[in-house]
Amino acid sequence: MASQTQGIQQLLAAEKKAAEKVAEARKRKARRLKQAKDEATEEIEKFRQERERAFKEFEAKHMGSREGVAAKIDADTRVKLADMEAAITTRKEPVIQEILKFVYNISPEVHKNYNRK
Repeated sequence: MASQTQGIQQLLAAEKKAAEKVAEARKRKARRLKQAKDEATEEIEKFRQERERAFKEFEAKHMGSREGVAAKIDADTRVKLADMEAAITTRKEPVIQEILKFVYNISPEVHKNYNRK
């Protein structure tokens, strides 16, 4: 009977030891996963920063600075507005005369759908 108790004690001790090893393995796995996640996040951030820097260089090289683009758009707008003003001043009088001609030259006619009873 003592040998049975001793055997059960050994089995319980072995089971406890195995459970501790499994728990420790799970903890190591969780630590490795967390470490891998942190490393991946860090690598992603470095990659994002590198791509952002490359994009800014590309943008500066091909488009100039944002202030330069805004200034160019502003200058183009001023030129177009000046062109429109010049077109208005040159075409204003003939257009007004054409409109007045239509207003003054009215020929009264009875509409074709008018029905005299």
